[in-house]
Amino acid sequence: MKIQMTTPLVEMDGDEMTRILWRDIKEQLIEPFVELKTEYYDLGLPHREETKDQVTVDAANAAKRLGVAVKCATITPNAQRVKEYQLSQQWKSPNGTIRAILDGTVFRTPIMVKGLSPVVKTWKKPITIARHAYGDVYRATEYRVPSPGTAYLQFRGEDGTSVEKEIFTFAGPGVLQGQYNKDDSIDSFARSCFQYAVDTRQDLWFSTKDTISKQYDQTFKELFAEIYEREYRARFEELGLTYFYTLIDDAVARVIRSQGGFIWACKNYDGDVMSDMVSTAFGSLAMMTSVLVSPDGNYEYEAAHGTVTRHYYRYLKGEQTSTNPTATIFAWTGALRKRAELDGLPDLVAFANRLEQTCLDTIEGGEMTGDLSALWEGNVPAQKLTSLEFLKAVRKRMEE
Repeated sequence: MKIQMTTPLVEMDGDEMTRILWRDIKEQLIEPFVELKTEYYDLGLPHREETKDQVTVDAANAAKRLGVAVKCATITPNAQRVKEYQLSQQWKSPNGTIRAILDGTVFRTPIMVKGLSPVVKTWKKPITIARHAYGDVYRATEYRVPSPGTAYLQFRGEDGTSVEKEIFTFAGPGVLQGQYNKDDSIDSFARSCFQYAVDTRQDLWFSTKDTISKQYDQTFKELFAEIYEREYRARFEELGLTYFYTLIDDAVARVIRSQGGFIWACKNYDGDVMSDMVSTAFGSLAMMTSVLVSPDGNYEYEAAHGTVTRHYYRYLKGEQTSTNPTATIFAWTGALRKRAELDGLPDLVAFANRLEQTCLDTIEGGEMTGDLSALWEGNVPAQKLTSLEFLKAVRKRMEE
């Protein structure tokens, strides 16, 4: 008898190779064991074009309504993608849209496996990246400067105040970009980080570049410091935890020399890049979990990597690929576990835990995809499997 659910998950389908894996994961590892209930949204690029990206907004609002979502990797189109998919415009990042609606913070943690040593030999414990999930370059306004002229930054307050600052005088063509953020979103980011550190009993590091960005980044630094002193210092000291701020270039050096086991809070783009660096150094981009936690208790789970375009083109030619589905599996298990915790379903919690452990057991038993086999240091020989072969190997262990 299948495990029952009471409340649906919000299911956000995606693009390219991860869309193929998404279907196979459901068919091989979830639907045979769980009476899966989802509210489905197709965030594949063709459907986003068809709906003028309204489907992304609808999916995000559904996540707010139902509380738990699971998302497949999606394409953020550039100029080349506009031609390839015959788009009417370069649609904004779906993740950026969803994060703007849900607010909160993205926590990304590598999945550690026995037999796969981090490239950074000092790392003994996972490093969790806490990534601000709102604003900055992901919601920026851009302009291609066509000719000589002067650019200004202007603000018009509702109270009638007006501020204008010269940005640059162009002698020829160039580019402009305007970014923004909000104090209340930065406050939510800070509180999410401090609370997650308390909940997981980990030290918290925070880094920006306030020496260069003397208003923008300095605001982040000051708001973090205010909230820490007012709301969290006593709790941190009681638990023996440390919070400290440093410049991001210093943080990078400290992280490389560390043993891990802490949370590293970063602004939006910094967190995007550093999570890729951390996941790769721990083994593979496909071995990192990602969850967006909003201040009002909504959760959106996804893999930290992209749509694996190169493998998708090979798939379209009829070739077998060895794409690692582990992080996407863990997106599903994370969402199922949280749904089960909220709904009081211990059997579903146990299933999610068992599926994760079975994935690790399969890899540690020598059955893995190509990205991991190239790094394998385990006691048993590595057997390189295709994506579907790996899923079937996990399913076999689940059934056993």
